Amino acid sequence: MQMELTIETESRAETETRAKANTEGKSENTIRAFHDAQREQTSILATLERAALYGFARRMPAWVNSDHLSILGFIGMIGAGACYAASKYNPLMLHLVNVFIFLNWFGDSLDGTLARYRDRQRPRYGFYVDHIIDTFGIFFLLFGMTLSGYMSQRVAAAVLISYFMLAINSYLAAYSIGIFKISQWKLGPTELRLLLMIGNVFLFYRPRVYHHRYLLFDVSGVIAAFGMSLMLVVLSIQHTHTLYKLEPLPKQ
Repeated sequence: MQMELTIETESRAETETRAKANTEGKSENTIRAFHDAQREQTSILATLERAALYGFARRMPAWVNSDHLSILGFIGMIGAGACYAASKYNPLMLHLVNVFIFLNWFGDSLDGTLARYRDRQRPRYGFYVDHIIDTFGIFFLLFGMTLSGYMSQRVAAAVLISYFMLAINSYLAAYSIGIFKISQWKLGPTELRLLLMIGNVFLFYRPRVYHHRYLLFDVSGVIAAFGMSLMLVVLSIQHTHTLYKLEPLPKQ
């Protein structure tokens, strides 16, 4: 009886060991099978920006790595949101907003470039961290705008929702089609940052437009929300059509 229990225990142990080995093997195969989505950047300033970023990457001190730059980009968004909120009491803070937006561009745009330049890429980690930082960052930015009084809560909510929906569409396309478009319709994050910085300069002098009836950033926010919603509809149709052709139903 004791011998049978010993044999049964050893058999169970061998089965668990084989199962664990199979699981680890599948996990390793999954890691090896991972392929990063093809990146597409066709914005107006893409060529100029790419040259500038690689120039920065070549001159970057060895002790600076991509994580440091990602953190800098996140600090830039938090700082921009905080300065927007402070501009309610001192409009001069709008100029400091532009400084933090530049820091965000520097950190957010250069982290991936530096990793590629040094051949220190971590595709899944980088993709996740970069975009989860963007998610929190845009929230802090728009929250600061609403606290400043330069943008109403409803318009900020519309911009935030349309931005998130467009971002979700990009992530789904990266997974299902294998193409991650950084820019849409010749506009990318850099162009949007530049437009926002120009808007801040106008905001300092003219916070209201159309005979002082509407907030400048409310008008801009409505245009932005409408534009992103239109992009979302068009891209959703295009991606659905592409996937339908890639995966036709089998003939009966």
